[in-house]
Amino acid sequence: MSDSIKHECGIALLRLLKPLDFYVKKYGTAFYGLNKMYLLMEKQHNRGQDGVGLANIKFDVQAGRRYISRKRSISPNPIQDIYKQINSKFNEIPSNKLKDAGFLKNNFPFTGELFLGHLRYGTYGSNNIEQCHPFLRQNNWKTRNLVLAGNFNMTNVDELFQQLVDLGQHPKQKADTVTILEKIGHFLDDANDKIYYKYKDKFSKKQITEKIERELDLQDILKQSAKYWDGGYVMCGMLGHGDAFALRDPNGIRPAYYYNDDEIVVIASERPVIQTTFNVALSEIKEIQRGKAVIIKKDGTCSEQLIKPQLTKKSCSFERIYFSRGNDASIYKERLELGRRIFPKVLESINKDMKNTVFSYIPNTAEVSFYGLLKGCQNYLNNVKIKKIKALGENPCHDEILKIMDISTRAEKIAIKDAKLRTFITSDENRDDLVAHIYDITYGIVKRTDNLVMIDDSIVRGTTLKKSIIKILDRLEPKKIIIVSSAPQIRYPDCYGIDMAKMGDFIAFQAAIELLKEKQKENIIDDVYRKCKSQENHPKEKMLNYVKEIYEPFSVIEISKKISELLTPEKTTAEIEILYQSITNLHESCPNHLGDWYFTGNYPTPGGNKVVCKAFINFVEGKNQRAY
Repeated sequence: MSDSIKHECGIALLRLLKPLDFYVKKYGTAFYGLNKMYLLMEKQHNRGQDGVGLANIKFDVQAGRRYISRKRSISPNPIQDIYKQINSKFNEIPSNKLKDAGFLKNNFPFTGELFLGHLRYGTYGSNNIEQCHPFLRQNNWKTRNLVLAGNFNMTNVDELFQQLVDLGQHPKQKADTVTILEKIGHFLDDANDKIYYKYKDKFSKKQITEKIERELDLQDILKQSAKYWDGGYVMCGMLGHGDAFALRDPNGIRPAYYYNDDEIVVIASERPVIQTTFNVALSEIKEIQRGKAVIIKKDGTCSEQLIKPQLTKKSCSFERIYFSRGNDASIYKERLELGRRIFPKVLESINKDMKNTVFSYIPNTAEVSFYGLLKGCQNYLNNVKIKKIKALGENPCHDEILKIMDISTRAEKIAIKDAKLRTFITSDENRDDLVAHIYDITYGIVKRTDNLVMIDDSIVRGTTLKKSIIKILDRLEPKKIIIVSSAPQIRYPDCYGIDMAKMGDFIAFQAAIELLKEKQKENIIDDVYRKCKSQENHPKEKMLNYVKEIYEPFSVIEISKKISELLTPEKTTAEIEILYQSITNLHESCPNHLGDWYFTGNYPTPGGNKVVCKAFINFVEGKNQRAY
């Protein structure tokens, strides 16, 4: 994605199932868990660079010793910063003690059995250390301590906040992280109380504490807590005594995978991360099913239990197109297919003139889709070659055959991102000139008679295209520049964890508004505003997405043409055309991930309709603020 969009978060949870000495004997280190957490987090750094947090719980330590450790960082390299801080504690330990698991556990932090890590991409709130997960809800009773981290966004924060107020609580802020933490905490306290009063006349308080540890029903606590949640989420938590969980939303919007054997249970946002870190086969890794939680009890038992009724699976397709790591076996194939399927549109755009067309990609994350596009090119040219060879007759000339066989796709590396300019600071009046030089280009490849095809993952705002990429590509003096999006037109805001919350930011929406004005259909804007405003105070379950009516008068081709006009910089000499993937091709490329609300406006939860209508109201009223 050439536009800079903040997105997603990453989680990693690790439970060591054996005594710590086991890992020293088998793997030669007392830091097996800590080292594996570093790999799990580092290999998911694509999911969060605003901040990082790591927490650890030790089991069965003596009273008076700290058993919960946590570090968070918002430094430029937060993962390295956290581990540098943690490892500094071990630097002065005598070498003969570095493999003494008991000594380390009793005297140093982050040497326990249960870990929870988080990588943050902030979609809401300021970027300070207080916004970094994991969050703590602390108490003097271990079974009431809660450590929470997640990849999530709730659409109904106001509703959840009010529920806490109605319970008599006084939340310190109206944010989904706080409301979720306190919601789970409330039912955790309630569960503790019920077990306590069940045994208060039969056992001592110390004995009751042990019974609470064994009898806490995390499934029931999560059922009660998540009853009114509306959003996309993977929620991970640890209780102070050692229970842990990872809960996925009932539509399966956000991703989560797990693996367990007799040594470990590991949960992560990305499947290949688990494969690489623990050297396990793809078939051994399971996807957490929608509406279910993986629950790990202190005694090591691990089960997947239903928390919320499963709804239609709407796993996020944007995960597949761009956000997730492309080395996942399925994602790699899906991105290839996205590129291959859009080739017919490209072929039409260049009037089948393959001889005078150069193919490339921008940015680097579009590389796999580019390979798919090349497969489409190759298949087409193979058919062309077959026809030409057949036309030579029964006794073709060897040289003529060679000439035909030499026909190939002109695939080149055209754009290179100049990383050194990424953090350059300049005055506002010179900023556009700086942006225009973020990418550099390969000269001497493209001729004035050429079409230049550049495939991108997706186009959200188009700002970088207009201010930088198209200007740079135009220096090569092609006759036509075709920007190809492997994703369909992004028309609607996200409210489940990706930073796309303002209608006015979307170039497809801007194009539709311009077309309405040109066609003197501005009454549609007023009608949609009136309809959205009329249901502003309705329950989210009764709200409709009237914003779809903004796009209805126009075809995808009309909107694409207007986008091409809007994104063409002044003084551009090449013809500019922007092509988009179709919804049908998206679904056929990613058949198991049909969450397409960005493109269709078909939100999987009622809160989505609430957010899109609010976003449109904000646009019309000139409010530059997010809709949730």
